[in-house]
Amino acid sequence: MVRQDGRRDKRRAARELMNTTIAPLVPELWADFEDLFGKQGACYGCWCTHFRLAPAVRRASNRERNKDHIKARIEDGPPPGLLAFEGGKAVGWMQIGPRADVPEWNNKGRGSAPVDPADAFDPGVWAISCFFIRTKARGRGVTHRLVAGGIEFARQNGARLIEACPIDLSKDSRSIGLFVGSSRVFEKAGFERLVERKAGRPLMRLVL
Repeated sequence: MVRQDGRRDKRRAARELMNTTIAPLVPELWADFEDLFGKQGACYGCWCTHFRLAPAVRRASNRERNKDHIKARIEDGPPPGLLAFEGGKAVGWMQIGPRADVPEWNNKGRGSAPVDPADAFDPGVWAISCFFIRTKARGRGVTHRLVAGGIEFARQNGARLIEACPIDLSKDSRSIGLFVGSSRVFEKAGFERLVERKAGRPLMRLVL
């Protein structure tokens, strides 16, 4: 009986994955984004502002200010990322857009710093910088679907390159650095490694 229930759960998860839809985060979807991130604002109240705010500003901020910051960014447009939906409920988020939209991602002290400094201001060079997946939806390939949707989204909006700086996972898949994504996901999507300034954190690129 337990074995049958397990098989049933796997079939249900497979159906949900097939029904995943990806949508740009426009103001009309704020409530879905807010529900996904929850009261804590994901990642200890970050609200996906880590690469948007200078360190001094980030230290002086709090979850409510971070929430206000990202809400204002969403309202200003264009969409700063994509939401994944299953059964009408947001289950995943991926921040994607031009490198200039996430200035701290370009900091020369980071593994994600551009190979060519000019790329930090080039509207055709995009970055996939963050993910957040609802706990119950993890392990079902939502991140893969978000990356695939992001590639198409970037193409439609004039990008010529997409870069990411994921983590090479150890045996512990719960690594705290997983919000940047797994290198295996990007490899499967066709990204190639450019440089590895920090061990286990390659800068990867996909030419569109």
